[in-house]
Amino acid sequence: MATLGFVGLGTMGGTVTKRLLDAGHTVHGWNRTREKAQWLVEHGMQLAGSPSEAAERSEIVFAMVTNTKALDAVARGADGILAGLSRGKYFVDMTTGSPANSRALAADVDALGAKMLDAPISGAPTTVEQGKASLMVGGDEEAFERVKPVLEDIGPVVQRIGDNGQALLMKIAINLGLFVQMTAYSEGLLIAEKGGIEREVAVEAMLNSVIASPMIKYRGPFVLEQPDEAWFDCNMMQKDMLLALEAGREYGVPMPTTAVSNELLTAARGLGIDHYDFAVVYDVLAAMAGVKGSVA
Repeated sequence: MATLGFVGLGTMGGTVTKRLLDAGHTVHGWNRTREKAQWLVEHGMQLAGSPSEAAERSEIVFAMVTNTKALDAVARGADGILAGLSRGKYFVDMTTGSPANSRALAADVDALGAKMLDAPISGAPTTVEQGKASLMVGGDEEAFERVKPVLEDIGPVVQRIGDNGQALLMKIAINLGLFVQMTAYSEGLLIAEKGGIEREVAVEAMLNSVIASPMIKYRGPFVLEQPDEAWFDCNMMQKDMLLALEAGREYGVPMPTTAVSNELLTAARGLGIDHYDFAVVYDVLAAMAGVKGSVA
């Protein structure tokens, strides 16, 4: 069992931390809003006073925050993770952010005698809870082998993709597919609905059809009722779509479906429903089609 730190205990970060606690690890956790971490304290987590303290107390410190800007704030600040790192420690960043920024951060970690891996998760909170999530990892191969047993306590599939930043690029490539899939599912649902098929009947038929990817199976029902707390809201998804478009420009890859789908996330912001899970794209399209959605 390892002594771990975890910075960022939101919906996904908290779920990952709970799995690490259940596996028997000691976890020193930090969250900007301490109250949201109380349920983890009740399960045995020890609260740290700062990201640096979480890093100081641990062999391996994790971070999972909203975006690149938030990662820099918890990593590079006066009480940030880097301030608590020392030779022989490991920093595992699970934030989906800029691959270029991740590489720069890894270089700074390396200068301290520590090692950094980027390790985004492919899956939702429910798949993490069920032990079905997969992790992609970028960074030094020796560091990967050292940390891999702990990562396997989060999810059963742990794959090294390549060097620092490459796991993030892979996650961005996957996430653009999630939203494009959800958009296509919503379009199909709406033509069925406008053609006189009840929404619930159409959803059931689609979830039992060949289009029902794992993501559609667990997120498809959100068009009937959104979860109480967004798993991955529109703003977080748009962040990833913009990262994908940036990568497309960098590598000369045309991305027409990504570009068009991204505009629907902007429309969600205009409608004031961007705080919902990105499955609310159905409501954006429904508003355009003259159909009442699940929330709008």
